[in-house]
Amino acid sequence: MLRLEGLEIRQGEFGLSADWALEDGAVCAVMGPSGGGKSTLLATIAGFLAPGAGRVLWDGRDLTPLLPAARPISILFQDNNLFPHLTVERNLALGLDPRGRLDAERRRAIGEVLERVGLDGMGARRPAALSGGQQSRAALARVLLMDRALVLLDEPFAALGPGLRAEMLDLAREVLAGEGRTLLMVSHAPEDAARIASHIVLVDAGVAAAPEAAAPLLADPPPALRVYLGR
Repeated sequence: MLRLEGLEIRQGEFGLSADWALEDGAVCAVMGPSGGGKSTLLATIAGFLAPGAGRVLWDGRDLTPLLPAARPISILFQDNNLFPHLTVERNLALGLDPRGRLDAERRRAIGEVLERVGLDGMGARRPAALSGGQQSRAALARVLLMDRALVLLDEPFAALGPGLRAEMLDLAREVLAGEGRTLLMVSHAPEDAARIASHIVLVDAGVAAAPEAAAPLLADPPPALRVYLGR
C-alpha cells in the first residue's frame, strides 16, 4: 500500500499537501489543472523532490530518506528516457544493471519483454529507427524488466494520437497492472482515466485529494473537477 502521511511539498510560493493511502493493485489517475502539482506529486513520491514535511510509505516502510534508485518505484516520462546512441537492447539493459551489462540471461529476459510489448526482433535498433509508438513500447518494456511494485506514469503517451494512445494505455494496464502492480498516472484526458483507472486523485487548490472510485467521480464530478472537465 502507498501511504502519503501528512505530506507537505513546498517550492517557493507553491505548496501542495496530501494525506491518503492507495490500495495495492490500483490504477489511479492524477488529474487537475495545469500547474496544480500533479508531476510534482509524482516526483516527490519517486524521491526526486524532498517534502517539507510528512512521509512517503510503501507497505509500512518509510521511503522518505531513500534515494530514488533505492525505492520500489519505476517511473515512465513523456520523453521515454531512451538514450539515442544505444540500441533498444542496451537501453533495456539499463533497467537491470546501471552499467547496462549484458549476458545470456539478461538477453533472454529482454527478448521476452520485447515480445510481450510487440517489439520482437527489434532489440538491435536504435530509438531513431522506431516510431513514436514503438519507442513508448520500448520504454514500457524497460519498466517491466525493472519489476517494481509501484509504477509512476507521467503522461508518457501524451504525444501519441488518440488511437495509439488508447492502445498504449490498454497495453500498460495489461502488462503492468495485470500483474498486480500499483499504477499512478498523471493525465489531462478524462477519457484516459475512464479507460483504465480504478481511482482518481484530484489535485487542485494546493491539495492532492484522497483517491476516489473513478466511474462515479467522472459520472458526477465535484465542482472543482467539473470546472476542470469544462462541464
